[in-house]
Amino acid sequence: MAARGKHRRTRTSPLTRGVIAAGTGTAALALPLLGATTASAAQPAKAPAAAQAASQVRSVTYTTVKGDTLYGIAERYDTPGGWRQLHKDNRKALGDNPRLIHEGVELKVRTTKAGKTADKASTPTKKSSQSVARVIQASVKTYPNNLDGWIRQAMDIMAQNGIPGSYEGIHRNVMRESSGNPLAVNNWDSNAAAGTPSKGLLQTIDPTFQAYHVAGTAFDPYDPVANIVAACNYAADRYGSIDNVWGAY
Repeated sequence: MAARGKHRRTRTSPLTRGVIAAGTGTAALALPLLGATTASAAQPAKAPAAAQAASQVRSVTYTTVKGDTLYGIAERYDTPGGWRQLHKDNRKALGDNPRLIHEGVELKVRTTKAGKTADKASTPTKKSSQSVARVIQASVKTYPNNLDGWIRQAMDIMAQNGIPGSYEGIHRNVMRESSGNPLAVNNWDSNAAAGTPSKGLLQTIDPTFQAYHVAGTAFDPYDPVANIVAACNYAADRYGSIDNVWGAY
């Protein structure tokens, strides 16, 4: 969408993006030690504040779902260190880009919350519930984490929402706009000069992404699937289909 003045007709005000979420692995307990052979060693009346705080931290396993962000997960579990530490501790599972959160990824999350909130993520439920969860998981369609997978996932979401567009039409426009780079940003055209640079696979500006965002996808223009779906929704509204787009739009 590297066109002059494109998408300027949208009326939605920019929204604050919540990106990503945080957590950590396990927390070491800092407890006072007594001498092994000194029976009369003084026992502190209270553990240091840092030890008390550490003792309240517990590690849970959380499986991501569609629409999750690291920021949201960290907020939900009151994770020490926030989303940055959560990404650091789960970089192997998440990859280098903290904005790309795919469903079905198991994260190790440190939480200061006790009871049901944390237990829901870490404590096994009844066998019947586990069986149902396995059946549901088996029925969920998976996609490769590459351009082909992003397009195919976007097309399935588009089909559910009545948004037209073919694989060829999406791929052709993606390659022209970003060369397949979901983090591409245009910092030189008229949109950038106006303070709304084009972003992502299909180079949407924030007002357009916000106006044509489809529920159920990540509210992040750098998310490849969300970007494709929102751009195709916009193209359908203005041109009838992304297949009708052959240049800057």
